[in-house]
Amino acid sequence: MEYNPIHLDIVWVLFATVLVFLMQAGFAMLEAGATRAKNAANIIMKNVMDISIGSLVFWMIGFGFMFGANESGLIGTSNFFLSDIDPSTDTGMFDFSFFIFQTVFAATAATIISGAVSERTKFGAYLIYTIAVTAVIYPIFGSWVWGGGWLSELGDNGFMDFAGSTVVHSVGGWAALAGAIVVGPRLGKFTADKSPVAIPGHSITLAALGVFILWFGWFGFNAGSTVSGNDVSIAIIAVTTNLAAAAGAVGAMALSYILWKRFDASMTLNGVIGGLVAITAGTANMSPAMAVITGLIGGFVVVAAVVLLERKMKVDDPVGAIAVHGFAGAWGTIAVGLFASASYGGVDGLFFGGGAGQLIVQITGVVAAFAFVFPTSFIVFKAIDMTIGMRASDEDQIRGLDISEHEAAGYPDFAPSIPLSSSSASPVPSGAAVDEPTKIDS
Repeated sequence: MEYNPIHLDIVWVLFATVLVFLMQAGFAMLEAGATRAKNAANIIMKNVMDISIGSLVFWMIGFGFMFGANESGLIGTSNFFLSDIDPSTDTGMFDFSFFIFQTVFAATAATIISGAVSERTKFGAYLIYTIAVTAVIYPIFGSWVWGGGWLSELGDNGFMDFAGSTVVHSVGGWAALAGAIVVGPRLGKFTADKSPVAIPGHSITLAALGVFILWFGWFGFNAGSTVSGNDVSIAIIAVTTNLAAAAGAVGAMALSYILWKRFDASMTLNGVIGGLVAITAGTANMSPAMAVITGLIGGFVVVAAVVLLERKMKVDDPVGAIAVHGFAGAWGTIAVGLFASASYGGVDGLFFGGGAGQLIVQITGVVAAFAFVFPTSFIVFKAIDMTIGMRASDEDQIRGLDISEHEAAGYPDFAPSIPLSSSSASPVPSGAAVDEPTKIDS
């Protein structure tokens, strides 16, 4: 039988898809561990629906908007329901593998929002904005970069975002920022004088498990974006991915110690993800040393952004998703214009003799992402809030969304005796204590 390279490409893309799919479990564990036990089942339900609704909606219209015919230079207008793929050809089968790979990317963008608005958002509202993100917001911006749109044609090389620091992560992060602003902070997050109060998650163990699963899956996220098993650059991509994650952890740990005189476990875990997010744009275009610098600064960015959001902007993000994905994603995308090296593929950045041209293109793409995603998402969230409402009631937040939204408990053996019927006389059963968070160190 004659060797056909497209067959290897199909196998490689499907293998990478499986790794990225597993990241959904990582996000679920990270978000569940970083929030309170009374909301664990709600977190799991949202992550299940991210991939379930996201898969269906992206199949119906999202993929068409993102990768359909792009004559306008703005969005695709064909291939809805995969109607343009010919299943009788090898190329058609590769297109199916490419679609499922892109599907798990779309679900990742949606699940970023889940953590940022957790513990106080109605489940029905969550389902609606998941549809909006995977059907319209993510695919439209993605089409500008990966679907032949206007950002892909900027400058000499186009906007460079190899695996999605901006296309996936900043898009999810800026949408999460809009959602967190509209839904407001959790009960007890800020004191009367607007000082932030720490509300610890219930399991650092689960959060750490989630981070390690994400780290593992990220090799598929980045290396799989070659969409070719014949591309030898998967070797350097694996190296830069791992080094940036490690450097991100060190950076976040070091800065948290400088600021608070403690080696903060939660910040260190988020530093890992921040390093991974940061390197995702330039993973195929940087040397190992530049990947370390990118990841290290990504860890710094995560800690600084958490402080900015919580203490200055008064935005409540229980899992740090906005800092990790929005801010670190923006940094990593800009870093391509600084640290890219033609020796590793693509273009030379500013520090390698390439001038400021690519850096300007990268900044333009980052600004375009925020300018499109944040206001569009804000409108979507605001519309939901003005109709069915975004925010769960105070009583439901106190009981926990496991009970109010799902009549379930993440840890039934340890939960107080809580009536599951919505007709219960008292929304806060006897013996069910309201969480008393500890004030954050100044």
